[in-house]
Amino acid sequence: MADVHNRSVVYKQLNPKAHANRPFLSQTGYSVLAAIMGVFSVSGVILNVWVIVVTVKHRQLRQPLSYALVNLAICDLGCAVLGGIPTTIMTAMGHFSLGRAGCIIEGFAVAFFGIASLCTVAVISIERYVVVCYPLGSVLFQARHAVAGVVLSWVWSFIWNTPPLFGWGNYELEGIRTSCAPNWYSRDVGNMSYIIMYFFLCFALPFSVIMVSYSRLLWTLRQVTKLQVSEGGSTHRVEVQVARMVVVMVLFFLVTWLPYASMALSVILVPSLYIDPVIAAIPVFLAKSSTVYNPIIYVFMNRQFRNYAVPAILCGWNPWASEGQLSEGETTATSISKNQRVSPKESLKE
Repeated sequence: MADVHNRSVVYKQLNPKAHANRPFLSQTGYSVLAAIMGVFSVSGVILNVWVIVVTVKHRQLRQPLSYALVNLAICDLGCAVLGGIPTTIMTAMGHFSLGRAGCIIEGFAVAFFGIASLCTVAVISIERYVVVCYPLGSVLFQARHAVAGVVLSWVWSFIWNTPPLFGWGNYELEGIRTSCAPNWYSRDVGNMSYIIMYFFLCFALPFSVIMVSYSRLLWTLRQVTKLQVSEGGSTHRVEVQVARMVVVMVLFFLVTWLPYASMALSVILVPSLYIDPVIAAIPVFLAKSSTVYNPIIYVFMNRQFRNYAVPAILCGWNPWASEGQLSEGETTATSISKNQRVSPKESLKE
C-alpha cells in the first residue's frame, strides 16, 4: 500500500494539476472520447475476427506472409477486446473503476498484445524486404521463418511485459486516468531502468527494423525500375502503386505509435516535464486505434486476401474482380537477371 501511495504522490508532483478525485473533462467530453474509442474498438474486433476467419477458411491464403498477418490480427483483437473496450467503458464512466488489480491486468494485456503487434509488423517488414529484394531465390522467406518470427514476437513481448508483475517497473493509470500502461512518470531507480530498457527494446528496435527494411525495399524498387524495360510507362505505374502502399504502411505506423513513444521518451528524459492529462490521452487513443488500421493496410491492400474476403461480405460480388489477373504492365516487367521468375514489384503485391 505504501508503494501505491508513493507512486500516487510522484504522479501528483510531476502533474500538479492532476488529482484522482477531480474529473479532467466534462461528462460530455468523456462521452465523446468514449464514443470515438468505442467505434475503433468495435470495428477492430469485427475486422480482425474477419481476417482470422477468412484466412483459416481458405487454404490458398495459408502462405508465409499470412502467418504474420493472422498473428497481427490476433494481437490487434486482443488489444481491442482487453484494452479498447474496457477503456471505452471507463471513459464513458469518467473514471477507472476496476481497482488496482484491474489496472495491472488491463495495463499488462494492452502492453503484451501491443508490443507483440509491433514486433509482428517488424516481421512483416522483413518478409516484404526478403521477397522484394531477393526474388530469385538467393534468400528465401519460408513458412518456418514466418512461424519463428511469430513465436519470437510473443516471447519477446512476454519477456519485457512481465517484469512489472514481479516488482521491476509497474503499471499505472495514464492520460485522463481511464486506462493503464507502464509507469513512465516514476523516478524510482528500478522503474527508470526498466522503462529505459523497455523503450529501446520494445519501441525503438521494432521501429528501426521497420524503417530500415522499407527504406531498402524502396531503394531496390527504384534501382530495378531503372534497369527494366517498360511499355507505355506501365512499369512506372506499377512502381508508383507499390511505393504508395509502402508509404501508407509506414505513415500509419508513425501516426499511431510515434506520438505515444515520443511522449514516453520525453517523460523519461525530462523528469520535470508536465504533460496535460487531456493532451496525454491523445497518443494513447491513437495507439489503440491501430487495431483498425492494421487489418485495412496490411491485409486489405493484399490482393489475394481481398479476392477472398470481399465476396464473403458482398454475397459473392467482388468489385475488384478485374484485378484477379495481373495487368499487362505487371506481366511485362522483367527481373534484373531476365529470369522468368516473379519480379520484385509483383512479389510485393502478392
